[in-house]
Amino acid sequence: MRILSFTPIAVGEQELARRQARYDEHSPDGVEVVLRDIGTGSGAPTALETPEDVATSERAVLAAFAAADPEGFDAFLPDCVLDPGIDDQDGLARPLLGIGRLTASFLASQGTPLFSVARNPAIAAELDRRFASYGLTAPDTRVLDLSFDAIADDRVWNETVERSVADLDGGFVFNACSAVDVAPSAGGAVLVDPTATALRLIGLRASLDGSAA
Repeated sequence: MRILSFTPIAVGEQELARRQARYDEHSPDGVEVVLRDIGTGSGAPTALETPEDVATSERAVLAAFAAADPEGFDAFLPDCVLDPGIDDQDGLARPLLGIGRLTASFLASQGTPLFSVARNPAIAAELDRRFASYGLTAPDTRVLDLSFDAIADDRVWNETVERSVADLDGGFVFNACSAVDVAPSAGGAVLVDPTATALRLIGLRASLDGSAA
């Protein structure tokens, strides 16, 4: 299964390579994700800091997939747990999968308390909206108040998350960023990497489709 992905923000070559390496690491056998930088020419923001940034990013991602050549790809996948464009994908040449939808639906099915951590209030609010659109109860979200640069700084991100969820003694914590390498949980609640989880679920679907064939 070969999947085309666009970043939700303009990131540049270095960050694009870092994110692509994460997809290469976490994609199971039979799944390949090709990530592209949406670029500044798309009108996409360079970070999701406000509700306006979130809305602008969604429009840009949807337009990028609408204009993309689908040849050689089986599906589209926004590089964002907020699943930009998933509600308006009618007319796209390939199905639009969602990191957030795949992971949140799986976690909700486990019957275990679900929490989340988000970098800022705008992302937390959009995450709540997405969960509601999927018919899921919004998680108890802890806002980390981190800068965009913390996404690529594993130590800062994970230390902040650890402090934020230290009071939790169980359940799952949905890490509301697609591009962070989360640290293994030391105890209490289990911190979940939504990108890695979604890719495993996509791989399972691909293997089932292959066995059915």
